Amino acid sequence: MDRIDRQILTILLTDGRATYQELGRQVRLSANTVADRVRRLQAAGVVRGYRAELNLAAFGRGMELLSDIRLREGVDRTAFEEQLPHVPQVVGAMRLTGDYDYQLRVACTDAREFETVIDRLKADFGVRELRSRLLLHEVPLGPDRVLEP
Repeated sequence: MDRIDRQILTILLTDGRATYQELGRQVRLSANTVADRVRRLQAAGVVRGYRAELNLAAFGRGMELLSDIRLREGVDRTAFEEQLPHVPQVVGAMRLTGDYDYQLRVACTDAREFETVIDRLKADFGVRELRSRLLLHEVPLGPDRVLEP
């Protein structure tokens, strides 16, 4: 990966809908050359996809929390992970090392809905312990920082 590939990736991180012509103008290459580079980055697994970033508050889910989860002994982690998509308030999940098994990102309408999510996770998903923190705001640190030499 050279400097131009890094420039292309930086632009795509800001605007995933940029055309090959727009990318080419910004990195001073032809659209065909840029298209070849992007396809190569995709084939190598560097670019895994393009997606929209949603404003959860626009859907009435302005209360976001990070919840550390500890599962009960004997709970199958694979089964836990397969059940998570059935909880629409859980918008992200990460397997962890340390004192807790997972960290969930939860988006709710209010505290009452979050309480319902907690109760469901404990009753139906094998959660033994849960420690949550309310997100006040997210500090914008994009993945483009790893592209800097």
